[in-house]
Amino acid sequence: MARIAGTEIPDNKKVKIALTYVYGIGRALALEVAEKAGVDGDVEVKNLSSDELTKLRNIIETQYQVEGELKQVVKRNIKRLKDIACYRGIRHKLGLPVRGQRTRHNAHTRKGKSMPVGGLKHKLEKT
Repeated sequence: MARIAGTEIPDNKKVKIALTYVYGIGRALALEVAEKAGVDGDVEVKNLSSDELTKLRNIIETQYQVEGELKQVVKRNIKRLKDIACYRGIRHKLGLPVRGQRTRHNAHTRKGKSMPVGGLKHKLEKT
């Protein structure tokens, strides 16, 4: 397996798909990187020469923010929003959807499992 930016990319996939395994590289960026390196995006990674892999690795590491560096930038941006207590920062703190989604029926992935409130009346009557 080839290693680019600290990530193992699969050998049996085409270059344009395999590069998307690196955090911060999507489909469009993968094609752009392959074009800059002079590598055909439809070739499988196992068929690349070591020179082509080195070109890909150098382009990604020098020209783009990926993996740990990008994750730190995203984390700092979210922390800044929380610190200035803007609307988006408050939504991040509360664990609610940030980008305007409704919360009445959806947003279960952000809010977590619903907590039932029923049965409280009977507990209060017994005591």
